Amino acid sequence: MNDKMKHIEYAIVDIETTGGNASGSRITEIAIIIHDGHDIIDRFETLVNPEKEIPLPIFALTGIDNDMVRDAPLFGDIAEKVFTMLEERVFVAHNVNFDYSFVRHQLEECGYKWNARKLCTVRMSRKVRPGLRSYSLGKLCDTLDIPIENRHRAGGDADATVILFTRLMEWDTENHIPDMLKKTSKDQRLPPNLPKADFEALPGKPGVYYLRNRAGKIIYVGKAVNLKKRVASHFSGHNINPQRQHFLREIYSVSFEICATELMALLLECIEIKRLWPAYNRALKRFEPKYGLFCYEGVNGYTYLAVGKLAKHHRCIQVFNREYDGIRLLRELAHQFGLDHRLCRYGQPIPDDSAGALPDMAEHNALMDEALQSLESKRPTFAIIDKGRDASERSCVWVEKGNFYAMGYIFNDTDLNTPEDIRDSLTRYYGNHYMMQLIYAFAEKFPAKVVDMSKGNAASGDYPYDDLQHGEALFAYR
Repeated sequence: MNDKMKHIEYAIVDIETTGGNASGSRITEIAIIIHDGHDIIDRFETLVNPEKEIPLPIFALTGIDNDMVRDAPLFGDIAEKVFTMLEERVFVAHNVNFDYSFVRHQLEECGYKWNARKLCTVRMSRKVRPGLRSYSLGKLCDTLDIPIENRHRAGGDADATVILFTRLMEWDTENHIPDMLKKTSKDQRLPPNLPKADFEALPGKPGVYYLRNRAGKIIYVGKAVNLKKRVASHFSGHNINPQRQHFLREIYSVSFEICATELMALLLECIEIKRLWPAYNRALKRFEPKYGLFCYEGVNGYTYLAVGKLAKHHRCIQVFNREYDGIRLLRELAHQFGLDHRLCRYGQPIPDDSAGALPDMAEHNALMDEALQSLESKRPTFAIIDKGRDASERSCVWVEKGNFYAMGYIFNDTDLNTPEDIRDSLTRYYGNHYMMQLIYAFAEKFPAKVVDMSKGNAASGDYPYDDLQHGEALFAYR
């Protein structure tokens, strides 16, 4: 054993509960075994009255029912004993953050402020005995020939964890465990199933990260200015809400893609969430616009413009967060181009087309085309040129006629002569209203990085690309 660990005592803990998270569930049984690194020196085990019903699935798993805990002590009755046994000792458990979150939460409810260094025997096992097919307590005990009795009861699981812990201490010839106990160690802050190597591979650069479950399915996509710091923030703090607890237990790997700028990371995050629809992404799913301006041909041959609700896969001319904004735009178009109000739908019941003669169809449809062309002409085509991932390139976000069109990187020595050359060298994407809000906000904040791509003579190659390579904006965004 490492000399620095000779005087450390460990509290090896196992609990049974009414559910999977500390905020909404309660402890029904607890076992604490005090270990000095060689031998057991103390033990405490008791059922606990959770002051709530034990669900049938929990009874089926543990065998603990409401009758068994009816006369058991409340946690408040044993809180002082639990606190005394845990104080000044390293808290050890299999999937330590689960047990730790329950014990800390219920101690705090009883007025005890307690923090402890932690050791997770799942992570210890991954370090000391890598490559096993499973690190659940039951499978580990089968693989390592550790006897386990009274499975899914606090005392039985704690006894097995003690044997596992003792063997891991003996097998740890490379001093992994002392490293895990260092205050600067990130091991105890990481989810139990996430390899430390995955976390260490994260760079301190902007980008997008992907968290995957055991099957390799992406369950969360996030963006970051600093990938390592952002991913670490998911694992810090003492948040006991059930969603976070389940989320952490499901993380088995993390991968990433570096982006040159925060804007590109934001856009890629939106693209990937829309493509993958991960289970734990919530926020960006709420930003889709609710209304659209639609154009269609009626059975009578007339072209109609209408403002209406926007379904998930509807195609429209323009989107709006508020119905009012769409109606206002349509009224402005109708006034400017003299459109018959009966052929414009403002989100209201359909008016009676028979009230008076409709305008000449050809003239009306021509006016509609003129109105739509006017809308399209007002949509800018521009690029945001910014730093690259290194000095050999520049990044480019391309907006085509008011819609996010593409983004990517342009090498400084690339022979691109026209705006079309630049656009076609980028990766094509399909944007949405929220992504355009991000782009417009950036363009207004950093106008010097915006290049108006509608100017210059593309056909003749009259385009000062050399200036663009040096990041100089040729035209201010309007």
